[in-house]
Amino acid sequence: MIKAVFFDIDGTLVSFNTHKVSDSSKEAIRQLKDKGIKIFIATGRIKKHINNLDNLEFDGYITANGFDCYIGEKSIYRHSIAREEIYSLIDYLKNKEKFPCSIMMNSGIFINYVTKEVEEVSKSINLPIPAVDNYYEFLEQNIDDILQINLFVDEKKEKELMKNIFKNCESSRWHPAFTDVNTKGGGKHIGIDKIIEHYKIDISETMAFGDGGNDITMIEHSAIGVAMGNANKEVKLVADYITDDVDNDGIYNALKHFNIL
Repeated sequence: MIKAVFFDIDGTLVSFNTHKVSDSSKEAIRQLKDKGIKIFIATGRIKKHINNLDNLEFDGYITANGFDCYIGEKSIYRHSIAREEIYSLIDYLKNKEKFPCSIMMNSGIFINYVTKEVEEVSKSINLPIPAVDNYYEFLEQNIDDILQINLFVDEKKEKELMKNIFKNCESSRWHPAFTDVNTKGGGKHIGIDKIIEHYKIDISETMAFGDGGNDITMIEHSAIGVAMGNANKEVKLVADYITDDVDNDGIYNALKHFNIL
């Protein structure tokens, strides 16, 4: 019996086309609540930037790809990137090559400079990414609070950076323009474990929906992992079920398929 359902936001609950939650997904959430099933967000966004769910209320939030988790407004788990990784990044950007690089903290997302590609990404998720003066000083001042780094590079450069700079981190890509970098061994699945431990729910009683590379670990970890029809190929390969896309009632249809609604 499913007692907890976890939803990614962008590309899963929220359409990249409309920037809204569909009526069918809202109805699905309403019915889940009526059945007493707990519902949770599992996103790469920080909690402050969850701004596109209308007035929907959830029982908990896995944010920053599992590195900052909440029950209501109370933080139950937080893990930032190690200092040495940040210093390695500063050294590389200063002395070897410069590229757009944003950091995520509780207080917001900040970037060294904005390109057309960064603007397009910001528009696609309806979220501004402010540039910071004195970026390297800013990194050092906030070095213990950085939950995630976003590298605006292609896959070839991503592999090089992960090998040479972020030796204790791992990357996941849910958008072609950039990749998320987090501490190695983490992920949304860790967030799921923290949440269900709080609610005394077993992993066999969980279900998760996602579409991007940062959703792979939670889709593999949950008892039922569902990939949206618009999901990356890698996500579909590990999913238990592939539903319709975000703009065609994918969440509602999957819940009906498994007789949860």
